[in-house]
Amino acid sequence: MHSLGKLKSWIRITLFIVFVILTLSPVIDWSFSWVLLAALLFMFALKGTIDLIRRKANASTPKRSFRVLKIIITAVALLIALIPPILFPQYRAPEVTGEYEVRTAVYTYTDPNRIEEFTDTGDNRFVNVEFWYPGNAGGTYPLVVFSHGAFGIRESNNSTFTELASHGYVVVSIDHPYHSFYTQSVDGKITMINADYLREFNDSNKDGIYTMEELYGFTQKWMKLRTGDMNFVIDTILEKAVSEQDPVYQRIDTEHIGVFGHSMGGAASVALGRERSDVDAVVNLDAPFFSELVYDPEIKDLAAKNEPYHVPLLNIYTDDVWRQLGKNSAYAANKTDNPNFKDAYAVHFQGAKHLSLTDLPLFSPILANKLQRGQADIDKYYCIETMNALILQFFDYTLKDTGRFEPQAVY
Repeated sequence: MHSLGKLKSWIRITLFIVFVILTLSPVIDWSFSWVLLAALLFMFALKGTIDLIRRKANASTPKRSFRVLKIIITAVALLIALIPPILFPQYRAPEVTGEYEVRTAVYTYTDPNRIEEFTDTGDNRFVNVEFWYPGNAGGTYPLVVFSHGAFGIRESNNSTFTELASHGYVVVSIDHPYHSFYTQSVDGKITMINADYLREFNDSNKDGIYTMEELYGFTQKWMKLRTGDMNFVIDTILEKAVSEQDPVYQRIDTEHIGVFGHSMGGAASVALGRERSDVDAVVNLDAPFFSELVYDPEIKDLAAKNEPYHVPLLNIYTDDVWRQLGKNSAYAANKTDNPNFKDAYAVHFQGAKHLSLTDLPLFSPILANKLQRGQADIDKYYCIETMNALILQFFDYTLKDTGRFEPQAVY
C-alpha cells in the first residue's frame, strides 16, 4: 500500500507539471476556462507532495465506504472543472487583414436626460461602451456604432470590430443595460439582464400568448430603448471628439458615421438610419425592420410603412430569417421587393443560422447550438470571415468612398 500511495502522489504531481508545461507551450491557450482545472490539479499536486513528505508508510487503510466517497467526490470535481474548457473550447481567431494595430478602451456614460426604467431607484440610465480603434496611426477615421442582439453582449462580434479597426475605423460597441446578458461598468459594477424583459422577449416568440397589437407594442418599446442608447452614445462621442484630448476621440472623423447591429441591434440600426441625418450607412445582420412596421387594426396584423429609405443599407441574412421574408408579418418591410428599400443590398448565407453572424459559434459551439436550436450547415470560419469582409467593403464604399461594392446574392 505504501508504494501504491507514493505512485498516486507522483501521478498527481506529474499531472500538474504536465498541465503547466502545456499552458506555457502553444498547446493550451490560457484563458478563464482553464482556471478550475488548474486549481484542482494544483490541489491534487499539493496533497501528493504533502503525502510524500509525511511518508505515511504505516498509515491505516481507510474504510471501503470512505474510499468510494473519495472517488465520487474526485470524479465530480473533475467533471465540474472540465465543463468550462468543454463549453468554451480553444479556437482560432478569425483572420485580421488590416495594417493597423488594434487597441481597445472601455467607458461608462451616464445619460442626464433619461431615468432608468428597469429600476425604481430614480438613477439616470448608464451605458457601457467599448472601442476598437487604430492605435499606431495618426489622422481620423470613420465612426461605426454597433448594437448587440436581444440579450447579447458588446463583445458578440469582436472579430468584426477588430477587422474594421485594423483597416482604419473607430468601432464602438454598446452594452444595453438590462437588455444585455450582463454588462460591467468601469467601476466594476456588473448588471445582469432584466428577468421581466427576458420573459417578455421569450414569450413574444410563442404563439398565442400575446396579440399582434401587443407584440407590436413590445417591438416599439424595445426600439425606443435601443435607439435612445445609440443616439445618446453617438451624441456623447461627437461632443467628446471636440472637447477632449483622449486619443480614442481624437481618432474619430465625425463627418462619416455608420451603424450596424445583430438581430434586435440590427433593427435598431435601421431605425437610427431613419432618425439621424448624420448616419451615412447601415448594416443589418438578420433582423426585422421593426421601425418600418405599423399595426393595422382592420386586418389585426403588421404592415410595412410607405416611406422611402434613403440611407445606404446592407442586409445580411441567414436561413433562419431568409425563410421568413414575405411569410412572417414581422418581416413585412424586409421583403426584397419592397419599393421603399429598392436600393438596399440583400445577401443570403445559405446554411447559416441566426448566431452564425456572431462570434459565439467560435467561442462556444455548444452554447450557440443550444440557443439557436441546431447546428448551422456552413463552415463557421467561412461565414464570419466572409461576413466581416462584406461589412468592411460596404463601409469602405459608403464611408470612405473607396473601392466598389458588388456582393453576391448568395454565399
